[in-house]
Amino acid sequence: MAASTPPDVPSHVRQLAAELADAKPMRRGSLSERTIKCSKPGCACAKDPKARHGPYHSLSHAVGGKTQSRYLTAEQADLVRQQIDAGHQFRGQVDALWDACEHWADSQLADVSVSSGEAKKGGSRRISVTKSRRKSKPS
Repeated sequence: MAASTPPDVPSHVRQLAAELADAKPMRRGSLSERTIKCSKPGCACAKDPKARHGPYHSLSHAVGGKTQSRYLTAEQADLVRQQIDAGHQFRGQVDALWDACEHWADSQLADVSVSSGEAKKGGSRRISVTKSRRKSKPS
C-alpha cells in the first residue's frame, strides 16, 4: 500500500517529509576518546600524562535503561562519528517537520474557529455537594 499525501499539504511540509525519506546509516550514543595510565612501575605513563597509552575510542549508548559501551579502532571511530552526526541531523529534521506540522494544524484550527465562531467558555451549572469531613479516630 503506497502512502500518498493529501493535496492540501503545504509545500514546506512536503519538502521536510521528503528529506526524512532519504535513509542513511545513523546511530544514537556518544563517542569518547581516552588515554590510560598503566600499572607498570617503570613506564613513562606513570609520571608524564602525555606519555599515556592510547587513545582508545569507545562508543556508549543506552539500551533498555542501561549503558552499553564498546571499544573501537580509530577507523571505526571516524565512521561512528559520522553516523552520530547523521543521527543528530535526522533528529533536527524530525523536530523541524513536527514544528511545521503543528503550525499547519494551528492554521487549520484557526480556519475552523473563524468560520464556526470561537468556542465560548460557559461551564456547567453543577451543584456541588458538601461531603462530610472525616474525623480522626480518638487515640
